[in-house]
Amino acid sequence: MKLGLVTYNLAKDWDLDRIISMCTEHGFEGVELRTTHAHGVEVSLSEAQRREVRRKFEASPVALAGLGSAFEYHSEDPDEVRHNIDGTKEYARLAAEVGAPGIKVRPNGLRLEQGVPEEVTLRQIGEALAECAESADALDVEVRLEVHGHQTQDPARIRKILDLAAHPNVFVCWNSNPPEVVDGSIRANFDLLADEIALVHMRDLCAADYPWLELLRLLRGRPYEGFCLAEMPASDQPGRIMDYYRALWDAYHRILDLEPA
Repeated sequence: MKLGLVTYNLAKDWDLDRIISMCTEHGFEGVELRTTHAHGVEVSLSEAQRREVRRKFEASPVALAGLGSAFEYHSEDPDEVRHNIDGTKEYARLAAEVGAPGIKVRPNGLRLEQGVPEEVTLRQIGEALAECAESADALDVEVRLEVHGHQTQDPARIRKILDLAAHPNVFVCWNSNPPEVVDGSIRANFDLLADEIALVHMRDLCAADYPWLELLRLLRGRPYEGFCLAEMPASDQPGRIMDYYRALWDAYHRILDLEPA
């Protein structure tokens, strides 16, 4: 496993050079660049600008772990859903050209309050994902579905979406949400999605509402060799916070190293 950073929110105001510099200095091996942030890695970039983004990462020790979008597919408005699908396809092309192996998308709710059956919305999301995944697959870009949304962050619902999408290029971005914890453990919910996890988001490792050591143990057991990305609040001492995060990450791994195989 490799430790990385999500630019949301700690690095939202940093340009690309500062992101790479800070990650290098503080031992973060990769980064997911969130859309709308100051680094400006967006579909509006020219071909030359895309090549320059790729060059900067290739010349550094920091990997571009992925691009993070806010595309979602649950709307009752077909035109809005189509806008999000087309935007996802365009974003996947950006990812391919800047050297990102995947893009993050999300479910962001159901329409239960409007009387729409859960299955209808889940199927709509799944079918949209399948179309996006097919297009991205041709570019060798993964589509990573974040375990996200007040109603849709339930891993059982994410499992249904994956099954309805039924496409091998739809993966999961595990999001370390407190509701995943049942009787102190995430094991049952983790097992629902373990085979499709391609990216992991983590909050503060000192947060007592989540079993971080169990998460890392389960990831090791797969074995998972991808990025675990720190998603931290903004701070006026970002380097200090990143050092503490790295120290906790290393301490957890030392504990795991001492456990029987």
